[in-house]
Amino acid sequence: MRLRFLIPGLALLALCGGVLAQNPFKEYPAIEYDDFPLPPDYQQKAEWTRARLRYPDIYGYPDAANLTMGDGRPFPGYWTMDYPRSDRHLLEGVRRLTRIEARSVEQVVSLDGTDDIYNFPVLYAVEVGHWKLEDRHAKQLREYLLRGGFLMVDDFHGSNASQHEQGINEWANFTAGMSKVFPERAIEDIPDNDPIFHTIYDLSERFQVPGAQYFETGLIYEKGETGKVPHWRAIRDDKGRIMVAICHNMDLGDAWEHSDEPRYQEKWASLAYRIAMNYFTYDLTH
Repeated sequence: MRLRFLIPGLALLALCGGVLAQNPFKEYPAIEYDDFPLPPDYQQKAEWTRARLRYPDIYGYPDAANLTMGDGRPFPGYWTMDYPRSDRHLLEGVRRLTRIEARSVEQVVSLDGTDDIYNFPVLYAVEVGHWKLEDRHAKQLREYLLRGGFLMVDDFHGSNASQHEQGINEWANFTAGMSKVFPERAIEDIPDNDPIFHTIYDLSERFQVPGAQYFETGLIYEKGETGKVPHWRAIRDDKGRIMVAICHNMDLGDAWEHSDEPRYQEKWASLAYRIAMNYFTYDLTH
């Protein structure tokens, strides 16, 4: 009899301990925004929180203290692109388009060796053509994913070195990091009939979602010829579940960010939101 009452009590204690172990919400300096308003309910607890990955990048962030922006501010890292405007627009969409009880603000997490990252089922990483994962980061990201976590990466372009950005091949740089995480697992194209494209919306017909550079250039692609074709790719676990959803040659983050911008076409923003809803629902159901 004592054992019957003890086990549920221990389980409840463990759950409470896990909640208490979560790092509190914190805002960080960002490339594009330094005063984006907080939602009035940002402190309200919710069942689901989307996390944004704070990663080290090829320019030395966070260790290079001498890196500065054009306006003299310290360089906040490529992980902050579109942050936090795109996150908060997207989370409004999650609340409106699904029955997921989502928190109104993002949670920034790091591959810092602590257990904090395991509190959040979904990670989003932007501009991963600039990340630089050390072995310790790759090891923890691997464990996170094999425990059932889900990583969505976005906003990196082309498969040739860019002439205007110090010869960076964003696809090669991203895959170099992923090969540390999963040297034994291949990246594959996601077929149109995969469940991830049909959890809420049927998305067999997709198209390129451009970034905000469209406002200046009129182009829907970046980084030349090799940036013209959008690729929806993945890495799967042993059971076939998608662990890493790779959005290459597109910029869903800009679509969420500028979804309230009249110059940004509705069809692009609409697809970006539908992709996110499908991916998040897939993660919760597979």
